[in-house]
Amino acid sequence: MRRISDFDRRLFARVADSRLRGAHPLLPRLSRAADHGRLWFGTAGVLATVGGRTARRAALRGVGSLAAASLLSNVVVKWTVERKRPVMDAVPLVRRLRRQPWTSSFPSGHSASAAAFATGVALESSRYGLLVAPLAAAVAASRVYVGVHYPSDVLAGIALGAGAAALTCRYWPPRPEVPAQARPRISAPALPKGDGLVVMVNQRAGMGSPTGGFTVAEQLRVLLPAADIVECGPDDDFMSLLRQSAQRAAERAGALGICGGDGSVNAAATIAAERGLPLAVFPGGTLDHFALDLGVPAFEDTAHAVTEGDAVAVDLGRATPLAGGGETSHFVNTFSLGFYPELVRIRESLQGRLGKWPAAAVALARVLRTASPMEVEVNGRPRRLWMLFAGNGVYSPEGFAPTYRQQLDDGLLDVRAIDGEERLARTRLLIAALTGTLGRSHVYTTRRMRQLRLSGLHGVDSRAYDGEVAADPAERLLIDKWPGALTVYRPAEPQNELLQRARTAAAKAPHWWRALLRK
Repeated sequence: MRRISDFDRRLFARVADSRLRGAHPLLPRLSRAADHGRLWFGTAGVLATVGGRTARRAALRGVGSLAAASLLSNVVVKWTVERKRPVMDAVPLVRRLRRQPWTSSFPSGHSASAAAFATGVALESSRYGLLVAPLAAAVAASRVYVGVHYPSDVLAGIALGAGAAALTCRYWPPRPEVPAQARPRISAPALPKGDGLVVMVNQRAGMGSPTGGFTVAEQLRVLLPAADIVECGPDDDFMSLLRQSAQRAAERAGALGICGGDGSVNAAATIAAERGLPLAVFPGGTLDHFALDLGVPAFEDTAHAVTEGDAVAVDLGRATPLAGGGETSHFVNTFSLGFYPELVRIRESLQGRLGKWPAAAVALARVLRTASPMEVEVNGRPRRLWMLFAGNGVYSPEGFAPTYRQQLDDGLLDVRAIDGEERLARTRLLIAALTGTLGRSHVYTTRRMRQLRLSGLHGVDSRAYDGEVAADPAERLLIDKWPGALTVYRPAEPQNELLQRARTAAAKAPHWWRALLRK
């Protein structure tokens, strides 16, 4: 240990004596800019503003990783391992910080925050991670250069920061950069400039602010000038306009398009599958689970696939009444019973006053406090459950909340249930979720199956299809798959080629288009 400490001091002295070209005044300024995480919060803001959905996820994970690393390094480790700061006699005055830190030297909190942010960003996007990594490395190196840390402090901080970022994966699994697998479908028509495509834009969906000052409809008209854009306002009959759009697309031997959230995609997918129409999905909701799994995170991706005629065949989930008539309901993502539909109902009643995410938090707290288990029969077996979830395809990760799919045509249902028979089930479930051990909890079970029979639903008056609550009087349901029912446009080219295509188009476009076409 003494040898390591001596080597650490010799290396620090060597850095203090060195004269690195270009290092001054860059490194001292970077070191000051990173105080209290200001540099990383600013970087996260830039990513969230100028990037797409992936950049926003990367920024959010980076900030979350930084917070965890800062807590561990500055609150836990520094007060546990007390190490004096280096003697700065050999460090030139011009390099030194105006205010010298007084806390323990081990580990370097700046290095921990830098490594945590860069690793968190890289977990969501390797491309953005490569952009941030040199900046993080420079901040870490600057702490030795300005004389406030030994090299081992910096290395320990980097290890701690990377570990904190990796720990976030237990609670929020990163989404793969490659889309889910699905069978190619070559029968989808290529529609140059969108000729023959009828796109329904649901203005009631949770769309973000217009890009570059353009509305969603204007963005679509720039990308697909020959397409027919139908806008559905707050007072319009969405389903009626959607059916009219599908009829128009069928008459033109074209395709149906939908811009909205997963609920809007559900309605369009059902009509497209029944009429045998290809579907073009333009992500316009809050989460857009189906679009992200499909591999169309931006309008440009879908527009390129439509013009080239690239498409895949995916499964549709369906819930069919077994008695008493009634229509079959479909889902592209999930079907659920229990406290989730009630959570959605409460959230929707509050979000007009609180906003969506605060309303969701309030709704979750209220449901966990007041909900009671439901009595149902699952495949003929009586069960007492808090919630039953059926995913259209196998979701990952298996041991946590379902996040993404790696295949959209596997013919399987991903069935997950929260048992209401266990003692203190709600408390145990909450503790398991907070500690990242949900997959090993006795109250949480998962199965893979091709069909699921539910009966005794007379006391369950609402069900959720793709996050939308629907009143359904059926007492018996068959949940299964409609294999390869839906043809959906998706680019066949690798993502890096698509990115290059978008950048080339942006470079050639007039300046007022560039913000619109920016990836």
